[in-house]
Amino acid sequence: MSFNDNIPKLKPYSRSVSIIGVGATPFVRVLDDPSVDGMNEAELFAYAARDAMKDAGITGKDVEFYIHGQAGPGWTSNFATPNMHVANWIGMKGKGSYHHSEACATGYVALETAVMAVASGQYDMVLSGCIEMPYSIAYPTKNLIKRRFGTDAMFHEVLCSTLPRDYTLFTRGALPFNSESWLDHYVNENNISAEDVDAFMTQLSINCRRAAVQNPLSTITNKTYAELAEEAGMDSEYEYLHSKFNPLIGKYMRGAHFEQRCDGAAAVIVCPTEMAYKYTEHPIEVLGVGHSCLENSNPRLEMTATKNAYEQMKALTGLTGKDMDLFLTNDFYNQSELLSAEICEYLPEGEGWQYVKENRIAFDGDRPVNSNGGRCHYGHAAGASGLHDLYEAVHQMRGDSATQVKHEVKHAMLRGFGGAQNLLNIMLEKK
Repeated sequence: MSFNDNIPKLKPYSRSVSIIGVGATPFVRVLDDPSVDGMNEAELFAYAARDAMKDAGITGKDVEFYIHGQAGPGWTSNFATPNMHVANWIGMKGKGSYHHSEACATGYVALETAVMAVASGQYDMVLSGCIEMPYSIAYPTKNLIKRRFGTDAMFHEVLCSTLPRDYTLFTRGALPFNSESWLDHYVNENNISAEDVDAFMTQLSINCRRAAVQNPLSTITNKTYAELAEEAGMDSEYEYLHSKFNPLIGKYMRGAHFEQRCDGAAAVIVCPTEMAYKYTEHPIEVLGVGHSCLENSNPRLEMTATKNAYEQMKALTGLTGKDMDLFLTNDFYNQSELLSAEICEYLPEGEGWQYVKENRIAFDGDRPVNSNGGRCHYGHAAGASGLHDLYEAVHQMRGDSATQVKHEVKHAMLRGFGGAQNLLNIMLEKK
């Protein structure tokens, strides 16, 4: 029996669960921005949580239980029990809560755990939020408003702690040549020329940057590549993206193809769908969550586990990626947008790279992917990013996103990945 045969069949929820509120802070860099300098984890979490409550038309008194997510509380905040640090800020003092951490998949697991709590019948109103400050981390013994820069050396130590070190190299999957393993497999399988690889990778950066610039929550990105090229005295985006400002750091990947670390928080409120109509005319129902975990010794674990999680949801709902109107995915590496979209059948097999070249997966294309700009340009705040994706999906389904797609979004799919471990597939439906 292979591990693929070990994936359980999902069962329907005991009762339907829907999203009635979402909230998010802008993605910021606290140390670099005077307007937010001095803010800490509790304030950012509260901002997102209260934003979600306002969106739902409720207060902390209405919420029965809250869930706190943070990928690296020990590293960024020196917290052992992070959920205890936010209750007073959101009107939840004395109510039940717990904390969880699944590296960069934390935001997706945040939705999954909240939905299960409501689907079980134990609670009717649950708030789930995530906070992360990997760019502006706390000192071990100082007040939390005093921060320091989270260096790559510090991050590497934390990254090593998320990867199995018993029988494998502890950096496996974290270095550029390993980050490219799925892409290299894809290029070889589809006989894509070096010129075409460069063309679609370049277009990915241009598309995502354009979306991030238009998104008000992406405060770390405010100029398109065309504008940056003009400032540098260059003739085109292409010239800029092949210059010293965007060096080649792998076989295919350049600097613009990696995540941009930042600080931020997001939150979601869920309740039974039958109750949700009290708060909104169009609840966003969570149809289910597929979930597969593979540790880092498995070749191309991201590709395989993505397929596992997707196949669970496909069997549960009878829906496929072709039925989705929007696809949002964790893209530590920019190419994950088209690679995961193909695995989840949102894009035709072997043709995703052509969709990129033709601008079809841009937010204003016919098969939009990461309409918020993605982690490489919109920004990445570790455990909070998954709920930022959810925030984007919900607003796209409502029709009021800053980078609104050109067609109605009735179904949306989220593909979450984090920590060389958790892969999730979430399907949403507008009622």
